[in-house]
Amino acid sequence: MKQFLLVSFMALTACNTPGMFGMPEAVVPAALPAPPGETLDPTPPPPPPPAARTVEDFDTTSAEDRAAAVAAPVGQTALGTTIASLGSPTEPGIWLRTGLVTELVQGRVEYQGKSVNVELRPSGGPASAGSQISLAAMRLLGVPLTGLPELTVFR
Repeated sequence: MKQFLLVSFMALTACNTPGMFGMPEAVVPAALPAPPGETLDPTPPPPPPPAARTVEDFDTTSAEDRAAAVAAPVGQTALGTTIASLGSPTEPGIWLRTGLVTELVQGRVEYQGKSVNVELRPSGGPASAGSQISLAAMRLLGVPLTGLPELTVFR
């Protein structure tokens, strides 16, 4: 009986051991920083530090960047609406990646009475595919970071 229990225990232990009995070894991908994207900003915010853990750590926009983002708009054309999710928090700046544009341009987004000047970045997908918005832009609009806001987009 003791031998049976010992063999059973060893078999169960081996099942949890990567590489044993044909089980693949666990692969943990290294966290890669987002590649620096093309931007219209001559002095873009720095990427977040590798040890970033909080929203404040990831949002590296300056007070001047945020003030410029909420400044009054100047004659813009409505492009449409889109549902946006949070983009990569490691990609700094105030931007919206969307299929509503085909080139990098300045624009504006509105959400529940608030509006923010953003850099509109093409997503390469159809306009109906949804969009991604930067962490800084979501914070300025007061959108919950896990939310899927419907934004009105202007160029």
